Amino acid sequence: MAVDRLLPTEESTDLLDLVRDLCEHELAPYAAQAEESETFPRDAFRTLGKAGLLGLPYPEQYGGAEQPYEVYLQMLEEIAAAWMSVGVGLSVHTMTSYAVATLGTEEQRAQFLPDMIGGELLGAYALSEPQAGSDISGMTTKAVRDGDSYVLTGTKSWITHGSHADFYTTFARTSADPKHGISAFHVPASSAGLSFGAPERKMGLTGSTTTLVNYDHVRIPADHLIGAEGDGMRIALSALDSGRLGIAACAVGLAQAALDCAASYALGRKQFGSAIADFQGLQFLLADMAAAVESARSTYLTAARRRDLGRPFTQQAAIAKLICTDAAMKVTTDAVQVLGGYGYTRDFPAERYMREAKVTQIFEGTNQIQRLVISRDLLRSVR
Repeated sequence: MAVDRLLPTEESTDLLDLVRDLCEHELAPYAAQAEESETFPRDAFRTLGKAGLLGLPYPEQYGGAEQPYEVYLQMLEEIAAAWMSVGVGLSVHTMTSYAVATLGTEEQRAQFLPDMIGGELLGAYALSEPQAGSDISGMTTKAVRDGDSYVLTGTKSWITHGSHADFYTTFARTSADPKHGISAFHVPASSAGLSFGAPERKMGLTGSTTTLVNYDHVRIPADHLIGAEGDGMRIALSALDSGRLGIAACAVGLAQAALDCAASYALGRKQFGSAIADFQGLQFLLADMAAAVESARSTYLTAARRRDLGRPFTQQAAIAKLICTDAAMKVTTDAVQVLGGYGYTRDFPAERYMREAKVTQIFEGTNQIQRLVISRDLLRSVR
């Protein structure tokens, strides 16, 4: 079922038509098989790049579409509904490009951004470590200045696009200061000393490769430092605010797909001489699912509009991530219930949607961390 979207311009309406056509013909038909075979969808990202969809929120002068976030996120939701691994990958790539796009030098932007957002390069966001997940300040990966280079040593974990990405926006410690000793770097995948662990064996998003990334004295030019030394924590947290909106939109897209699947099945499945959609108990379940999807969508759009206006949106991004991902988990679980025994089989996509929903409550800040962000921001505002 096509979502009736409120878009701000005729250009964004045309963009929606493009995205829906691409989803229908280039993404949705291949999603189930690729997830079953755990095939990384690199060709899908190239297709997005050629269509101008890898740089929707970024400047036109570098090949982006310079669309407001409320438009970008709604396009992302459509893509995630068609193929969640591609939607999440687009969100991660957008977040990975954020550091250079917003805090890079003019030379870095001119050198890197056109290929980043034009489809030639695919990015990965290397922040988490085996012992430093929610606690970013606990990272131990080091970057040591050596003449006109930095040498990086350490290990990153849970890296989406690990071993497939062409560049890694990497956060490493340049001093012992817990909060101001972290810096951000652009690390090309071709760098000597960069290696990868085996792909994680995941519950869902099996088409999206996730690995360890090992830095064994990886030497990069000093001008691959993004921002100044010590800016890494600020860059990482700022990128995560926007990235959480991306995950929120993906979660809503997944929930919408599950709702559509459940509603369609309910109309076709007959019991006791009637379609099960005629039974009030099931109608109420579908109504609750629809209400959850629509209200979740409103949370990410509210946060996006604040971002577009230049207003603070950290709390709203955390609320959107929390509400949207919890809704996705509930709606996808209920979709399996609507389908009954068939929902538990791989003959229908409902069980895949449920497996894919779970990780949205975990990555880019667990929903427990989102509650910390929300409460701290709330209490700070009333003190």
